[in-house]
Amino acid sequence: MVVAFVDRVNHRDLAGLARLMTADHELRVHDEAPVRGRAANVAAWRGYFASFPAYRICPLRIAEAGERVAVLGYTVGSHLGLPDEDERDLPVIWTAEVAGHAVRAWSVLEDDADRRRELGLA
Repeated sequence: MVVAFVDRVNHRDLAGLARLMTADHELRVHDEAPVRGRAANVAAWRGYFASFPAYRICPLRIAEAGERVAVLGYTVGSHLGLPDEDERDLPVIWTAEVAGHAVRAWSVLEDDADRRRELGLA
């Protein structure tokens, strides 16, 4: 499910991404206010894809614990505006809360050793 979610992001497939979200899907990015609801998240992704068409999530490691899946990786083409080779040096952790065949929550977290251990990514 989470690999499919990342794949839909990487292909900028909004319809496919929407099908993988629960109706009450929530996006949490660091300390920003969460985006709640499928429609609001599709709109947010539409805007991000339009602004950053080269954006890609590049997973390095994935760990699953029940309904939570953690992904360690990096991005390229993001809002950071860095050359890809520099952006690759900034690992990120994403977590997904899965509900059946959909993603209920997608979170972006800062990477650190304690968080990697906590999420089974160490």
